[in-house]
Amino acid sequence: MLRTPNRRIGLVALLVVALDQFTKLLVLKFLGYAQEKVVIEGFFKLVHWANTGAAWSLFRGNNGLLATVALLALVVLFFSRHHFDSRTLLGQIAFGLIFGGIIGNLIDRLLRGHVIDFLYFYLQGRSSEIGFPAFNVADSAICTGVGLIFLITWRNERQPAPAQSTAGK
Repeated sequence: MLRTPNRRIGLVALLVVALDQFTKLLVLKFLGYAQEKVVIEGFFKLVHWANTGAAWSLFRGNNGLLATVALLALVVLFFSRHHFDSRTLLGQIAFGLIFGGIIGNLIDRLLRGHVIDFLYFYLQGRSSEIGFPAFNVADSAICTGVGLIFLITWRNERQPAPAQSTAGK
């Protein structure tokens, strides 16, 4: 079953979507909207925040437009994946992470009207809190997949081209 690159990409994407949606269901079950649960004092909280924007809440309030962009991104990535190293196992994992992450957040946008973010890292000062924007499993998968694509591309560009044989000329 997992003998083709597309099937491996699909399996990774399916696992990401399942884990993403499962964790979001746990948030919905155990945290009320805007509720926070400190896990590591001064560093990490579980939160239940709705994001109608993109990363760092950019374009807030444009959920429909961002859902359309996500659909277009899926189509473009699917048809352009051969331009990247999607034939290797690492490339297939990277594309599976990206596809799964996009689909996980797209499900939220279409079913809930917003993306559920719940992982929040921060530093607590004496009088203020400095935090990294809250995120979720899908966001992590997208970032990890894109990072892997960059690393694979960089590694391939740094490798010397195979020497041409001049024998027989």
